[in-house]
Amino acid sequence: MTIQWYPGHIAKAERELKEQLKRVDVVLEVRDARIPLSTNHPQTDQWVGNKTRVLVINRVDMIDPRMRQLWESWFQKQGDIPYFTNAQQGKGIRAVAKAAQTAGEEINRRRRSRGMRPRPVRAVVIGFPNVGKSALINRLLGRRVVESARRPGVTRQLRWIRISDQLELLDAPGVIPAKLNNQQQALKLAICDDIGEASYDNQRVATALVAFLKDLDKMKEYTLLLKSSLEKRYQLDPNPLTAEDYLHGLADYRYQGNIERTARQLLGDFRKGLLGAIALEVPPEVLP
Repeated sequence: MTIQWYPGHIAKAERELKEQLKRVDVVLEVRDARIPLSTNHPQTDQWVGNKTRVLVINRVDMIDPRMRQLWESWFQKQGDIPYFTNAQQGKGIRAVAKAAQTAGEEINRRRRSRGMRPRPVRAVVIGFPNVGKSALINRLLGRRVVESARRPGVTRQLRWIRISDQLELLDAPGVIPAKLNNQQQALKLAICDDIGEASYDNQRVATALVAFLKDLDKMKEYTLLLKSSLEKRYQLDPNPLTAEDYLHGLADYRYQGNIERTARQLLGDFRKGLLGAIALEVPPEVLP
């Protein structure tokens, strides 16, 4: 079963976003710290163009600090300055606000040099569904203005919000490619709840999660981080089993043979961080 999800409200929002981008000075791109490569929209560079981009890696609380360091180093080698945040708790927000303000000061400096009056800087927050864009905006505002929830599809239309006399933000619905060609990345989006649930089968996605964790557990850089998170949580060793057999075995062991319930429980535990602080992706240079 192929994972594809491109509902009408996202298609409409993407069309409107392209129009609004003409008015924007700064792009705040938000990604999921657990899957920072899979939550990079392939059209982002085209949308940003010559505008200033602030790269926000949200949900940093859900990955190990050592993995954060690896990602920070990798992004810097690519010429990016990543800002790691936990928008739900407000961590790292001040640095993002300062980066946007600094970009605005440079824009208005250029306006003054051309004899133009300064104006509030216009920024847009873009990213995949459920990566924390609305939570970030609420933290930047210091109050809850836009609806925010840990599920995809909450924001459905574009909305301009004035942060201060110096900054205006455009809150946009999560955007996702019309076609997901990389199904491994699509599975990671489903595991992290960054795509609509209607697009995937829970049992298949839970099996993929077990497979990803087993693969990560074999990596030298990950051995000390994971130490078999599945066995710790469920007291069932995944090593002698295939991912599918593990799901069935866990169902028999803990959930009266109910595989769907087991799949939902496994995915829910990962999404809540109950399996530990685990990134599903590591920087390419770390891969064996």
